[in-house]
Amino acid sequence: MSENLHNADNKAFIPFTGAEFLKSLDDGREVWIYGERVKNVAEHPAFRNSARMIARMYDALHDPKRKEILTTPTEWGGFTQRFFRAPHTVAEQVAQRDAIAEWQRCAWGWMGRSPDYKGSFLGTLGANAQFYKGFEENATRWYRKAQERTWYVNHAIMNPPVDRDLPPSESSDVFVRVVKETDAGIYVSGAKVVATGSALTHYTFIAHIAQVPVQDPKFCPVFIMPTNAPGVKLLCRVSNEYRAAVLGSPFDYPLSSRLDENDAILVMDNVFIPWEDVFMHGDVEQANKFNTGSGFLERASMHGCTRFAVKMDFIVGLLTRALEITGAKSFFGVQAQLGEVIAWRNTFWALSDAMAKSEVPWNDMIRPDPHFAGAYRVLNQEAMPRVKNIIEQVVASGLIYLNSHANDFKVPEIRGYLDRYVRGSGGADAEERVKVMKMLWDAIGTEFGARHELYEINYIGSNDVTRLTNLYAAQGSGNLDRFKAFAQSAMDEYDLNGWTVPDLVNPDDVSILTRR
Repeated sequence: MSENLHNADNKAFIPFTGAEFLKSLDDGREVWIYGERVKNVAEHPAFRNSARMIARMYDALHDPKRKEILTTPTEWGGFTQRFFRAPHTVAEQVAQRDAIAEWQRCAWGWMGRSPDYKGSFLGTLGANAQFYKGFEENATRWYRKAQERTWYVNHAIMNPPVDRDLPPSESSDVFVRVVKETDAGIYVSGAKVVATGSALTHYTFIAHIAQVPVQDPKFCPVFIMPTNAPGVKLLCRVSNEYRAAVLGSPFDYPLSSRLDENDAILVMDNVFIPWEDVFMHGDVEQANKFNTGSGFLERASMHGCTRFAVKMDFIVGLLTRALEITGAKSFFGVQAQLGEVIAWRNTFWALSDAMAKSEVPWNDMIRPDPHFAGAYRVLNQEAMPRVKNIIEQVVASGLIYLNSHANDFKVPEIRGYLDRYVRGSGGADAEERVKVMKMLWDAIGTEFGARHELYEINYIGSNDVTRLTNLYAAQGSGNLDRFKAFAQSAMDEYDLNGWTVPDLVNPDDVSILTRR
């Protein structure tokens, strides 16, 4: 990946513009979809509009109206997206949360892997460099490098879910491992999933969740690699954006057509990683500590919670309009259901506030309270299925009582029927009603919508793990013991003979049973 992509006046320490970002994607990366290798992802119909939505986000960093909210100066004379810096005060952390929210409004909360998502990790490297024993300088270097251009760095940290009925040692051929070591660096092979948004990124961060799958030094590298590194192959899932273009239109698939973060199987076939891009190597014990020691999880939770809160703003607004246009807004039961959706929305903004305004010291920075982060990770897995179910109940057949394509409105023979039989309430014409309903259906019912529900349920961890982390946090902090003691204090005030405290009165004078 070239580091010479900067303005004509040589300002190399500022973020990409949108045009620069799109140009940077034409770098020979190996992306495969529908049996063909993509020549330029920024121009391919499977990726081009999603790429342009990311370009909008980069342009927003240079917009005078948004720059103050979104960016902060760096130590090297430029500026970067706020979340790429290590926060030292609550005010800085709140400002970072506000920057996350403002950037997410560019995509209405539908791009979970926007460039600042990996800021949750990259922003820790300056304060946490000592954690990467033997590679401290690399951590410090990447802390600066990431900020200089606000590089789009993705991550892939899950192992392919194959042969799960076998011991890991028997399926070790799929895990990322070092196959060769030289004076210049290491060569790695293996695969990671699910590399969300990876086709549009500059770099991918490779690590792991929990324990290294095979307790062997060669299976524990942690590193960053360019998306276009020789031997890196992205095998993409079906493109919702491409499907929308072929079978519909922006009117028919307004979210799919521009906000599809394609997920991919990321294959590494003898990929060379120079030593300066390595964070861990050859130390199983150290590698097993990455998930808790890197400090990214709480920050990733604050990012995800804020992003989801923005999405909930969008969903509440869209659902409200749908209920107006179907004439159901005045039904008492429907109003109650809408109230529940608003309560979910309020919950995530409250958790975002709680994380942003918490002050947990960590090295020489602060990070969000892990208890609030843990609560988000559980509730996020419950919210979208519940909200989707409510929408399906209250909007009902309105979600499918729709014509097939935008072109139907352009056909004189049937336009009159559409105007009469598909019109909305409150004076809304058929075109407006269908526009609202197709947007809502794309949010919850199409493959795009279904993929987003799956994403919200699983992206931050498995359902068991997200719940267990809350238990472990309560145990480790001493809270669980305090909660038990609190409950015990109420039980200590009585026994079989009545109250054991002097200020409460036993019922001996009125009890029928004790008089017998």
